[in-house]
Amino acid sequence: MTTIVQINGTHCESCKALIEDVCREVPGVKSCTVDFRTGKTEVRHDEQLDWQIFKEAIESLGQYRVTIPSV
Repeated sequence: MTTIVQINGTHCESCKALIEDVCREVPGVKSCTVDFRTGKTEVRHDEQLDWQIFKEAIESLGQYRVTIPSV
């Protein structure tokens, strides 16, 4: 499955790399591609991905806010 999420607070390549690294550590995430200019993030994942864990992993970095559409 693929879901597009919005991650606010991204502004550079370092943000992109940091978020992509953290995303890949979340159980159920297969890949993650961040567009730091728009904050749009493509997440390839298993159906059973726990979106709360995903959101908490990104927001624990301190400067980002995640908006997940109804999945």
